Amino acid sequence: MRWVYLTVVILFVAAALIFVFQNVDTVTMSFLGLRIRAPLAVLAAVAYILGALSGGSLFALLRKSVQGSRAPRP
Repeated sequence: MRWVYLTVVILFVAAALIFVFQNVDTVTMSFLGLRIRAPLAVLAAVAYILGALSGGSLFALLRKSVQGSRAPRP
């Protein structure tokens, strides 16, 4: 099973590197009046990291909430 995980990680890294090398053009992103000019790969990486952090935080919060709602029975 370790080899399957390693293969998936290697394929993901390879796909990410291909994306980075093919998307080096500078783009402008606008959000709520804020404008950012950066390479598309950088903006995509930032969006991915922010999504992973917020998704992981939400999952941890929900798990803690569910565990806290389970009252021990006497």
